[in-house]
Amino acid sequence: MGRRVVPLTLDNLSDLPNTCRSCVFWELDPVSGRDAQDAGKGELEKEGWISAVLLEWGSCGRVAYVDDRPAGFVLYAPPAYVPRGQSFPTSPISPDAVQLMVSRVLPDFQGQGLGRVLVQSVAKDLVRRGFRAIEAFGALGREVPSCVLPADHLLAVGFKTVRPHHRYPRLRLEARTTLSWKEDVEGALERLLGGRRTEPALRPF
Repeated sequence: MGRRVVPLTLDNLSDLPNTCRSCVFWELDPVSGRDAQDAGKGELEKEGWISAVLLEWGSCGRVAYVDDRPAGFVLYAPPAYVPRGQSFPTSPISPDAVQLMVSRVLPDFQGQGLGRVLVQSVAKDLVRRGFRAIEAFGALGREVPSCVLPADHLLAVGFKTVRPHHRYPRLRLEARTTLSWKEDVEGALERLLGGRRTEPALRPF
């Protein structure tokens, strides 16, 4: 089974699920986002947002493929590009971090560790660009908004709570620590298997 993770661009935006392509929960402030959805312009606004971030800041997402089938994706950007984040009670995102907005693994591919792989790909990108960490607003409780990552999932892939809250804690993952963990696991497996490389067993996200 071959899998790869590539940058999100306007060319592969269509590989995201339909509901995610038209969702602008993070990309617009609450009022503008609601207006865009009501007017049926969510997908157009999403494309415009990604285009602007690509031009001004650079890569803001990753898409995972398994045997050339879209399997999951992740979106991230500096907080200046994520208006909705300012309305959370545990904002703002730290100045040395980038906000993880959304991470999704499609149902057919869950349980294969792709969620952690996506987060690691973000960490690698951010270290190269001079950022120290990834932060995200997690959700606690029975009713978790579809566009806010459950705090339990963030904790499972290595995030730590930096600002507690009964509903929307803010969590942080140090980018270099994440990459060191990945390298240590791969190195140990390579020694164990006598030099034959394989992918580490990763927890589902």
